[in-house]
Amino acid sequence: MTKSLQIVRTLSALRAALAPHRRAGRRIGFVPTMGALHDGHISLVQRAQQVCEVCVVSIFVNPTQFAPGEDLDTYPRTEAEDVSRLSAVGCDLVYLPEVEDIYPQGSVTQVRVEGLSDLLDGRFRPHFFYGVTTVVARLFVHVEPDLAVFGEKDFQQLQIIRRMTHDLGFGIEIIGAPTWRDADGLAQSSRNAYLDPAERRCAGVINRSLHRAARRLAIGRSVAEVSDEMQATLRQAGINKIDYAAVVDPDTLKGRPDEPLKPGDPARVLIAAWLGGTRLIDNMDGSRPA
Repeated sequence: MTKSLQIVRTLSALRAALAPHRRAGRRIGFVPTMGALHDGHISLVQRAQQVCEVCVVSIFVNPTQFAPGEDLDTYPRTEAEDVSRLSAVGCDLVYLPEVEDIYPQGSVTQVRVEGLSDLLDGRFRPHFFYGVTTVVARLFVHVEPDLAVFGEKDFQQLQIIRRMTHDLGFGIEIIGAPTWRDADGLAQSSRNAYLDPAERRCAGVINRSLHRAARRLAIGRSVAEVSDEMQATLRQAGINKIDYAAVVDPDTLKGRPDEPLKPGDPARVLIAAWLGGTRLIDNMDGSRPA
């Protein structure tokens, strides 16, 4: 029998809906989203379903992670389609709060993960991760899940959430799920809808650059050489605005030294670049095999 998706819009309704599951000792998994769901989001839901009896998805376009002039007002909002997709895969509950539910009037409390939030994307969007950690912490308090799933496409975000969850003692298991990709390797993102046909054809070069970088690191090329090659490949494809093409330690997110990795050294290769007015990010494991 197909499960019926429960839709709740207030904190009181959410707690009432989850109370029977808690009393029954069912494990609750949580996937926070901003909606405009694609196959990548659905893969996170399915991962939560594999390890939990109850799956909760939130849809909330979080205003505190958008700077003035960014796309808060135009960010795609597709509630009916999102609900339909979640229902089709047997999600148990979708939480659709309003801004005042997450940020009560007069709210001034923020959650900041210092250090990790100020590297990579944090250099170009200094507001962003402070908004992310604040909203995720509040959603964790609302949902009180046993486990939460985040995509590895947003690798820096995943590491920051892990640190926040540990530091605040939430007791929530954080799972990183593999990036869901189109046929040409482009990481799926709600903002991909902004790409025009020519930009979309070009976008696959980001994934190809990451693959080449990972291969080059594995055979002992230096970090500096690999970083330069990534930038050159992107520019040859017509991508001229590159925020970063970096090789970092996956735990600290700090840049690896410019020399070759030693066998067994962990690394993550990350790119953030612009196609027209659309900023795309992607990453890949770049560790050198032992």
